[in-house]
Amino acid sequence: MINLPENILNTIAHPMLGVLLTLCCFQFGAWLRDKMPGSTLKMICNPLIIAIVLIISTLLVFDLDHATFYAPADSIITFFLGPATVMLAIPLYKQIEVLKKSGLPIILGILVGATTAIVVVIFLNMAVGLYGTYAISTIPKSVTAAVSQEISAAMGGIPALTVAVTVMTGITGNVVGQAVLKFCRVKDPVAQGVALGCTSHVIGTAKAIEMGEVQAAMGSLSISLAAIMATFLAPLLYNILG
Repeated sequence: MINLPENILNTIAHPMLGVLLTLCCFQFGAWLRDKMPGSTLKMICNPLIIAIVLIISTLLVFDLDHATFYAPADSIITFFLGPATVMLAIPLYKQIEVLKKSGLPIILGILVGATTAIVVVIFLNMAVGLYGTYAISTIPKSVTAAVSQEISAAMGGIPALTVAVTVMTGITGNVVGQAVLKFCRVKDPVAQGVALGCTSHVIGTAKAIEMGEVQAAMGSLSISLAAIMATFLAPLLYNILG
């Protein structure tokens, strides 16, 4: 651990430094992924995971307090989450004909996906003996963080824990989602996008964007509809099954 002088700590405790560190770590992760040979190594070297590890390591090595050094940067980065999420409507608009043609199957698929994501978590919690507040906090894990923490709070869960589980779910979907789809022989781009959007929200949809415009559009639609559905389904299914 490196203890920095007080004057240096006061100098570096600036919001833009945290933003710059985040961007640099992510870009390094993207560069490292592109340099890796083979799809397996590229999957392991996910820029999100690399950025998280590097940022946490930096805070620990230099003994930097998160509230002082990184919290201001969090607010700036969070501010851009809104516009970034809205921009997901662009690929959906470009693929509006696909939605018109297969609207009902897509909506039913999202409903099944949102329901399955909740039911599986409830049964997994029961299987490992997890009940009460902690179990409730994991139920909305497949919904985007802004909504999942509100669902958790309304049901009596711990929003902070819900956000952590939600981020882990998104990263998992981003890392292994495409491989799982390939293993299950899901080749239809509409089905691929719906699957990623329903199970791993925005972070999973980032992978769908890499896969193609149709996948990106369906992932974007799934994020919104799955969040709305989960708001009603999560407490209902928990009261029935939990």
